[in-house]
Amino acid sequence: MFDNGDDAAAAPARCSTTAGAADPAGWSDGEGDSALRGAPVMAGAMTAAGDAVTRREFAVLLGEFRRAAVLVPLDGAGDLWSAEWDGVRWICAFSDEAALARFAEVRGEAGREWVFRAVLGARLLDVMVPMLPGPAGVALDAGSADGGMLFPPVAGIVPDAVAVGIP
Repeated sequence: MFDNGDDAAAAPARCSTTAGAADPAGWSDGEGDSALRGAPVMAGAMTAAGDAVTRREFAVLLGEFRRAAVLVPLDGAGDLWSAEWDGVRWICAFSDEAALARFAEVRGEAGREWVFRAVLGARLLDVMVPMLPGPAGVALDAGSADGGMLFPPVAGIVPDAVAVGIP
């Protein structure tokens, strides 16, 4: 499943191996090999008081993500790589090849070829997420030292028609 809005999509990029693309020293927390280990930052998570500064900071991050081209690995069928976690389907996206290399290292797959496409964050949130069955969002930089960032299926991030909690 891939819809980039063009009639003829560019060929996917290939990263023959991710070994050596990033220095994994210093990012492993030693708590296992799960690509989604730890508690990733939940985009849009606010304090009970609804901190206005946090909301502004998140709005800036979301805007930057929507305008950025991110790398999305493709699975064996040529579909966007996604994983289910906690009842939500997450499209895995990476800010650069080094972030993808860290993900591959955590999975123990740094030596294999990774095929990926560059996709705008807005395209992922507005077009691809609605195409997935059930709740879906985007996981950015899974396997990173800081836990990455999640853009969950909530209003203001994904289209209202697919946001959870919208009747």
